[in-house]
Amino acid sequence: MKNSIKSAMRYHLSLFCMLTLILACSEDFLEVESNQETEGAITVENASELVNAVYNSFLQWPMSSFSWNGISSITSDDADKGSDPGDTGTDKHLLDALTFDATSISFNEIWEAHYDGIQRANQALSRLESFNELDDTLKSRLIGETKFLRALLYFRLVKMFGGVPLIGDVPDLNSNPNELLKRATKEEIYAFIETDLQEAILALPKKSEYDSADLGRATNGAAKALLAKVSMYQNKWIKVYELTNEIIGSGEYGLTTNYEDIWKEIGENNTESIFEIQARGETPTAGVQGYSVSQGARGEGGWGWGFNTPTQDLADSYEPGDRRRDGTIIFRGETLFDGRLVANTVVNPMYNQKAYSSALSDAWETGKNIRILRFAEILLINAEAALQVGGDAAIPLNQVRNRAGLSDAISVNQMAVWNERRYELAFEHDRYFDLVRQGRAGTILRAHGKSFVDGKHEVFPIPNDQIQKSGGLLIQNPGY
Repeated sequence: MKNSIKSAMRYHLSLFCMLTLILACSEDFLEVESNQETEGAITVENASELVNAVYNSFLQWPMSSFSWNGISSITSDDADKGSDPGDTGTDKHLLDALTFDATSISFNEIWEAHYDGIQRANQALSRLESFNELDDTLKSRLIGETKFLRALLYFRLVKMFGGVPLIGDVPDLNSNPNELLKRATKEEIYAFIETDLQEAILALPKKSEYDSADLGRATNGAAKALLAKVSMYQNKWIKVYELTNEIIGSGEYGLTTNYEDIWKEIGENNTESIFEIQARGETPTAGVQGYSVSQGARGEGGWGWGFNTPTQDLADSYEPGDRRRDGTIIFRGETLFDGRLVANTVVNPMYNQKAYSSALSDAWETGKNIRILRFAEILLINAEAALQVGGDAAIPLNQVRNRAGLSDAISVNQMAVWNERRYELAFEHDRYFDLVRQGRAGTILRAHGKSFVDGKHEVFPIPNDQIQKSGGLLIQNPGY
């Protein structure tokens, strides 16, 4: 899978590029790079390439790298903008301070990237369902993978923006643009995600049932894990508890012994991995564009741009002896696991170790997989659900703590679980959304010096470019 996905054809049709055809708009309507392959190139024999194109969308710069790091990480209390003070990263200084607006470029890039991925998924589903000659088992699995990926894309969108346009199929040219462009409610988006994931669960094999050549493809466990997380965001705690118990009891997953090993190449797709963005570092490279370089140490003796750096608040808040601190943070002056010395001359005192690629692969596209769903998070979700439904939260919570080198929790309560989520999942793109979900975002982020406004910053602005290009059919979020 690490190789097969990277050879995927690339559909670069975004939501609004697709609507350009429907509306017969002028060229100033959103345009993106078009795919060089024709639909006729896809046959029953290479049907998996359709799905690979959806996986491939997660390797793109705006989808999983600079803009995504800015929106999902730099906005939180775990990360600072980093880099040189005068290098704003275009708008990363605004994201850091929560002083952004609807014109900030990161929101437009992330919007386009996600709808590009959704359109790829819709194209894949449309074609796959028409392949009557395709083996039924393979066809069902490929459709399940695609629905899992589409659900992941919509889940990220709904967390960022609330209700968004819901495009669940390839529209025909007679589609009503008002219907296509209008924002569905948050509840409608979640219902759509749930349906996709429920169908994916029925269609996908377990991790152990895949051939080695398909390592990294979406699994039954991945679909259950994502549905559990989606359900957690809706406070559907009974469902969360049922799903996480199923995953824990499946025997398919376990904890990596050494926390720091999770982020090394030796930790890719290991027992703890539930779903990762697959990257390939050999020639030709096909990794996540700029993911490691943009977060690498900056300045003399460095190797990167230095953005998305750990805050002093995060570094100081770990319990003594918590191994996750060193597994998460690169400190100026330390020697890393591969022998690289982080020179005392680099600009920032700390960097994100979870984004680090070995000194042997300082390339724009490295072989660094990005971990999306891990078994440790399932244990913490299970613990949080147990507190809500009356189950045993201590066992899963302490499994995570013990792996980190800590003793059992003195108190097993909601705050204890929330704190463990911060330390376990730092720089895994959850913190800001967790704080919003928990109702603590305003209090914590204002104390951290960020200008969080209650009733506004729980979601991000709909990009102004998209509102203009829709002719005003898209309605902005309150406060923007």
